[in-house]
Amino acid sequence: MNTADLGLPVDVPSTALFTDQYELTMLQAALKAGTAGRRSVFEVFTRRLPEGRRYGVVAGTGRVLDAVENFRFDPGVLGFLRERAIVDDETLDWLASYRFSGDIWGYPEGEVYFPGSPIMRVEGSFAECVLLETVILSILNHDSAIAAAASRMASAAGGRPLIEMGARRTHELAAVAASRAAYVGGFATTSDLAAGFRYGIPTVGTSAHAFTLLHDAERDAFRAQVDSLGAGTTLLVDTYDVAEAVRTAVEVAGPGLGAVRIDSGDLLLVAHRVRQQLDELGATGTRIVVTSDLDEYAIASLAAAPVDAYGVGTQLVTGSGHPTCSMVYKLVARAESADPKAPLVAVAKRSTGGKTSVGGRKWAARRLDSYGVAEAEVVGTGAVPDGLAGRQLLVELVRGGEVVARESLDVARDRHVAAKAGLPLSATQLSRGEPVLPTEYVQARSGT
Repeated sequence: MNTADLGLPVDVPSTALFTDQYELTMLQAALKAGTAGRRSVFEVFTRRLPEGRRYGVVAGTGRVLDAVENFRFDPGVLGFLRERAIVDDETLDWLASYRFSGDIWGYPEGEVYFPGSPIMRVEGSFAECVLLETVILSILNHDSAIAAAASRMASAAGGRPLIEMGARRTHELAAVAASRAAYVGGFATTSDLAAGFRYGIPTVGTSAHAFTLLHDAERDAFRAQVDSLGAGTTLLVDTYDVAEAVRTAVEVAGPGLGAVRIDSGDLLLVAHRVRQQLDELGATGTRIVVTSDLDEYAIASLAAAPVDAYGVGTQLVTGSGHPTCSMVYKLVARAESADPKAPLVAVAKRSTGGKTSVGGRKWAARRLDSYGVAEAEVVGTGAVPDGLAGRQLLVELVRGGEVVARESLDVARDRHVAAKAGLPLSATQLSRGEPVLPTEYVQARSGT
C-alpha cells in the first residue's frame, strides 16, 4: 500500500481553515488595493534556537507538501466564511478557485538548521503565499521540535534503539505527527498504530500492567502472553517484585525469552540486577527494555547500564521542554507592481526587541573546513560564491504548484544521520551551549 495515497490522517474538508483569520482579511484588503497579485517571496526561519540547543532538525516537510495540495476552499468552507462575514463576496469568489501555483524551495527533511537558515522559501503572488503562513508554521514548528528532541535522544542512546510511545501524552492527531518526526530524528519504532498505518513506521507493543493485574497470578499473565505471542515477546516485570517476576518469566518462556521491560524504580540499579539475574538463569540473549519518563539526560545516564532499548513518551512528544522552534514566516521580497516582469525589491521588518529580519531572496550553503567538517552556515542574497555553489542546502519542493520532491521517511531519516555526522563533535553534547555553527550573512551588491 502506498501510504502517500491515503491523504490526511484526519477527516477534514481541506487544510484551508488551518489558518488565522488575519490571513484572509489581509487578502481581502490586498485585493481591493490591487496589490494581491504582486510577486512575493516569503521565508521560514528562526531567529534563535531553543536555549541550550546546538542545532535544529527540519521535519514536517512532507506534511507541508500534503497540506499545500489539500489547501482548498470547498463549498462548506466558503459557506462558513460567508456565514461569519469573515470576508466579502469578492474575496470568497477568489478563494473558490484557490490553488497554489507558485514555487517552494526548502531544506530537505532531516537536514539540520541554525538561526537565520532559510528553512523554506515560498514564492508566488502575495495572495496565494500569505494564506499558507499558519499551516506551514504549525507543521514545521511542531515537527521540527519533536525531531530535534528525538535527535538528541538518539545521540544519548549511542546506537541503542528507541521506541516512540507518547501517543497518550498529547493530542491524538499530534501523536501521529510526533511519531513521524521522531522517526526522522532517529527513533526506530512507534507504539502508535495510526502512525504505522499512515506513514509505514514499524510498530511494536506487548502488554501493560493492567494485563498482569487482570490475572490471578503473575505467572498466569506471563503464560497467557507467551502462549499468544511466543517466547520472543517482551514481559513487563515491575508490577510486583522485579526479581521474582524475572525468575517467573524465564521459567515460563524459557531462556529464549525475547525481552523484559522495566518501567519504574532506579533504572540504573535495577537494570544491572536484572541483567545479572537473567545471565544466571541462562537467558543471556534476553534483552532489557527500560521506560518511565525518560528524556535525553536520563538516557545518557544509562549509557553504562546493560540496557538494550529505551521507550520514550512524554518528554519526546513535548519536545523535551521545547515544544516549538519559534519559526516565523516573513515577506522578504516583493515586486514593484503586479506586472510579472516587475523586479523584486528586498523588504524587511525594522523593529526593536530582536524581531528584525534580513530582506531579499536567500540561498544557504554549509562551508566545510579542511577536514570536511561543517564550520559555518552561510546565508546570502544574489550570486552564490563559487566555493559554495556545490554546498547549497535548499532544494526544489514545489514547481508551478506541483510537488516535485516527495520522498520516503527512510530517506529523510538517513539524511539526518549524515547531516548530524557532518557537524563538529560538540553538536551532540547535552550540556548547554551556543549553536554549533555560526551563521554568516553575505549581502548581494545589487538586486535580491
